[in-house]
Amino acid sequence: MGYGLLAGAIAAEIIATTSMKYSEGFSRLWPSLITGAGYLIAFALLAQSLKTLQVGTAYAIWSGVGTAAVAGIGILFLGETLSLAKIAGILLIVLGVAVLNLGGAH
Repeated sequence: MGYGLLAGAIAAEIIATTSMKYSEGFSRLWPSLITGAGYLIAFALLAQSLKTLQVGTAYAIWSGVGTAAVAGIGILFLGETLSLAKIAGILLIVLGVAVLNLGGAH
């Protein structure tokens, strides 16, 4: 159940962050409202997931997967450039989350 809530929190955070790009500095109503609602949902779901998951593991997954996904969305759909440094950074994020998960098992 905790990981399902965490997945929902990640999805909401990705939607919120992507919508923030389209809000144009919160000057457009609907993308701004989606941003606010998305972050509210993301934090609510993250908080609920912490009832059963360790905070370090949950936060690492939430922030790492969200960061990697938003970077991918930027490259694939928003015209951001892809470089070796960005690829390495995304891979390091994924590796870091994996190591935290492996190291947290008892």
